Amino acid sequence: MADGSWFGRWGTNYVYGTWSVLCALNAAGVAHDDPAMRRGVAFLLSVQREDGGWGEDEESYAAAPPGRYVESTPSQTAWALLGLMAAGEVAHPAVGRGIAFLARTQETDGEWSEPPYTAVGFPRVFYLRYHGYAKFFPLWALARYRNLRRSNMRTAAYGM
Repeated sequence: MADGSWFGRWGTNYVYGTWSVLCALNAAGVAHDDPAMRRGVAFLLSVQREDGGWGEDEESYAAAPPGRYVESTPSQTAWALLGLMAAGEVAHPAVGRGIAFLARTQETDGEWSEPPYTAVGFPRVFYLRYHGYAKFFPLWALARYRNLRRSNMRTAAYGM
């Protein structure tokens, strides 16, 4: 899209699509400074919420602005974080704010609450709530962040 985002078919919506494409571009060996990567990063940064998270409404399948919702959700925050990290932005302050959002909203049982629907059956027809989304994706983002930070610290320590 003109704003740097990509349409997402199975998750809601442009945050999901942009995460998916940034990860695919990274896996394909596209340089982090490639214009497609930079536009995707710029989109994700532009829709980060004040609380440090990300959230998007199903109405973005109609006329609502891409990447925006009234609240942040754990799975959508994780998607944005995974996309930013795939684009080489692990040290960006927005990533730190997103990680802090996930840490702050994790419940005492280790899970996250996510009442909004974040998956789509058919846009504008029906939406889904996969209960695993709020369990799996935040843990994946936190683990990825930890592993990248540790890897970067080891690389710096050995002068690589």
